[in-house]
Amino acid sequence: MAPKKRQTAQPKGNKRVKASKTDDDDVGLPRCDSENTQLRKAITAVQDSVKSEPKGTCSTKLDYLFDSELTGVGNSGAKIHEDYACMLNQTDVINNNNKFYLIQLAEYEKEFHVFTRWGRVGETGQNSIACFSEAEEAVSEFTKKFTQKTGNKWQNRDNFAAKPKKYTLLAMDEDDTEEEAVVVKAETSAAGKNLVKKTVVSASGLPPCSLPYRTMITVQLIFSDDMFNGQMTEMNLDVRKMPLGKLSKVQIAKGLDVLIQLEEAVKNSEDKTTLADLTSKFFTLVPHSFGRTRPPLLDNAEVIKQKKDVMITLSDIELTQSLQKHKNEPVPKHPMDEKYESLNCKLELLDSGHDEYQVITSYVKGTTTDQNWKLLDVWCIDREGEEQRFRVNDSISARKLLWHGTSVAVVAAILNSGLRIMPHSGGCVGSGIYFASEHSKSLGYAGCHYGTFAGEKNTGFMFLSEVVLGRSKEIMQIDGSIKKAPAGYDSVVARGRKEPDPKKNTTITFDGRKVTVPVGKPIPQQPFKDSNFGQSEYLVYNEHQVRLRFLLKFSR
Repeated sequence: MAPKKRQTAQPKGNKRVKASKTDDDDVGLPRCDSENTQLRKAITAVQDSVKSEPKGTCSTKLDYLFDSELTGVGNSGAKIHEDYACMLNQTDVINNNNKFYLIQLAEYEKEFHVFTRWGRVGETGQNSIACFSEAEEAVSEFTKKFTQKTGNKWQNRDNFAAKPKKYTLLAMDEDDTEEEAVVVKAETSAAGKNLVKKTVVSASGLPPCSLPYRTMITVQLIFSDDMFNGQMTEMNLDVRKMPLGKLSKVQIAKGLDVLIQLEEAVKNSEDKTTLADLTSKFFTLVPHSFGRTRPPLLDNAEVIKQKKDVMITLSDIELTQSLQKHKNEPVPKHPMDEKYESLNCKLELLDSGHDEYQVITSYVKGTTTDQNWKLLDVWCIDREGEEQRFRVNDSISARKLLWHGTSVAVVAAILNSGLRIMPHSGGCVGSGIYFASEHSKSLGYAGCHYGTFAGEKNTGFMFLSEVVLGRSKEIMQIDGSIKKAPAGYDSVVARGRKEPDPKKNTTITFDGRKVTVPVGKPIPQQPFKDSNFGQSEYLVYNEHQVRLRFLLKFSR
């Protein structure tokens, strides 16, 4: 019987944008640089790219308490006067200070109001409003408060210099995106349960969404502000209560720069005072919510690496947010169509009767240990520009379909930009892109959205990628210093004490080439019985050796 067809999520008439140069492995940071040199170059590139943009302003969206104070119920319609709005922050780990200070000036009913809100990060805090009949008086009050709190003049904020025992100005991205309500009007059944179609219209009367319903609600989730807020809260970043808007890429770059300084201070055995000052600087630049407990001292390599991981996740969230901002559509479209198109990635929903779907379910059953894991959907992925980049590997035949787990917060960024070797990447097998032959291994890295979304609870995502392994260097000892495959090799495999039974291997054919899929149950590997690794980890050190093939959505 012929396999059932895939359902393509590509609205007609959409013109695709060419992939960016970052897709090309030859463009980017040199592999010979040290990790921190690579990271510093990335930070400099970010800062240089935004020199022409306005700096140091908060979102022009009115603070929710300000709005409420003006009318008693909110929805005042008041707007920020010119650009007079800012978010300030100050952290001192020694004295247990971790506080914010927000200042906004708005015009409402022919009066000018200067609003301030202050308190501990993560809490609502206190607030006050001063009213003026003339704009000049209100501006004078705003700028006076800014100078009192920061030691800087408002008119010189583009060259802001942090002062001891004063607040620091945060660069915030505009927070002008809104969740779009959708209404399900009708439902009809298709051949397979994964192809249920629903006619979806925008609550604002825009054209119906052209995506399959299952694809539409997934796009809605991976761009959801509630999801991002939930993920940030897990990282102690309370963006809902803390500031208006979101940390900009410049602010993220500044935070990473301080982490590099901290890392080097730890290596050089600097004293506690130096580490405390740098820790305070980091938490000032990137506000964290610790409740009433003292902010922790970042005084060892492991906690600093964890914070680097947080910052990279934040940068992916910033990327996802930025995808939604550049809209210039001559014809109105449904918001989910716009978000989908911003991914520059074609998703095809697989029916449960498709041959590839059956292989994937066998792969899960053979290599998982989680009995509560439930597969919801599978999409085939065709990322813009990835096919052409992948052709450089045509002469290499050894390939496997391997797992990669990730946080739901970075799924959109990966679909848009691919799996990347980040400047700070590192682990037990060095700085590369990590994969696994066992579902249970990668599942440990798949951070879920805990809660209910579109009627589904605790949803997460995993990728299956075609990985060009070529000739693999096998290791059994942890070696975090590896930056590239050894001479004469194309990849590194940290051999586990168990591996899916190779006798059960099957294949999937992509572009006329067979790719191995290790669907068997893991069995002991006698040659690797003394390995440091319980399960195998597969590493490649060139991004062009990876092609995303499937996106899996699941619940737990």
